[in-house]
Amino acid sequence: MFEWTQQYSVDIASIDGQHQNLFRLAEELYTAMSSGQGKTVLAKILDRLIQYTSVHFSYEEGLMRQCGYPDLAAHHRQHEDLVKQVQGFQSDYQAGHVAMTVQVLEFLKDWLQHHIAGTDQKYAPFLKAKAVA
Repeated sequence: MFEWTQQYSVDIASIDGQHQNLFRLAEELYTAMSSGQGKTVLAKILDRLIQYTSVHFSYEEGLMRQCGYPDLAAHHRQHEDLVKQVQGFQSDYQAGHVAMTVQVLEFLKDWLQHHIAGTDQKYAPFLKAKAVA
């Protein structure tokens, strides 16, 4: 269900590698759900998502800042929204709402389709023109 294709590539190897990690994480959750183990792996997936958002967003925004990307503030707000959603999922899980695996999966699907294949594509030409590889 979650397969990396060229449409997601921003042609910046370091960022593509990080995005591919998110695809693997989403596929791991999907596979676990398909085998009836979604609830079992959800806590681990949420922990890894929290770590991913911290590391990846800092890295991506750092490159944008270094290059003077003009839409950094708007992109940062989108990142903040994604972080809040992931933290909300983790809080819900810790509060005992374990029947939320489908919600997390839908969130990941939307993130991949709209943020990586949409919003992230907007900064790629700018960063590449600044020789970010």
